[in-house]
Order: sequence, then C-alpha cells, then structure tokens
Amino acid sequence: MKSRTSIVRLKQFQVNEKRRRITQLDTMIAEFDRMAAELDAQITAEEDKAGITDQNHFAYPTFAKAARLRRDNLRDSQSELSQQKAQAEEELAELEAELKKAEALESRDGKQRGGDEDARALTG
Repeated sequence: MKSRTSIVRLKQFQVNEKRRRITQLDTMIAEFDRMAAELDAQITAEEDKAGITDQNHFAYPTFAKAARLRRDNLRDSQSELSQQKAQAEEELAELEAELKKAEALESRDGKQRGGDEDARALTG
C-alpha cells in the first residue's frame, strides 16, 4: 500500500522536524544563558567601578540599570523557551508513538502482501 508508505514518511518528517525544533530551542536557551552571564559580569564590574550596589541609590550607574533590565528580559525569554521546549518534547513523544504505529501497520501490510504473493506463486 503506497498510502501507508506515504504516511510513514510523513510521520518520519514530522518527528525529524520536531527534533530540529528542540535542538534550536536548546541552542537559543544556551545562548541566552551565556548572554545573561556576560551581563552579570558587566553589571558587577560597573557596580565595582562606581562603588555603588544599591539599585535605588540616586547615583547607581545607568549602564548597570540597563544591563540588569536586559539580563532580566533574557531570563524571562529563556523561561518561555524552556516551556516551549517542554511542550515540543511532549509533542515529539506523541509523534514518535504515531510513527511507531504507522511503521507497524506498514510492516504488517508488507507481510500480508508477501504471504498473498507466495500463495499466488504456488497456485499459479
């Protein structure tokens, strides 16, 4: 059955696509983490340079405020990406189960056709 083969190929494509998406999310999460760590270092350096660590102090460095805000935004984005990754992993598990079923059906159909062809060869 050609349609079963097409279904299996479609399911394989969907599984591979979901795996690529998860890999992309992992890469983005790691990049955001690296960027946030760099911002932490810059914030600390700026606070040390100014000698002020109290964010509410009137002379707290503007650069440190901006870097802190950027870092917090990166952490929020990282959290959202982690949620997307968790959802994508659940979807991947479902797609892999569907692929397994489709492969089993294709395999079963192939065996039945093989048996039918053997029977025709014996009677023919």
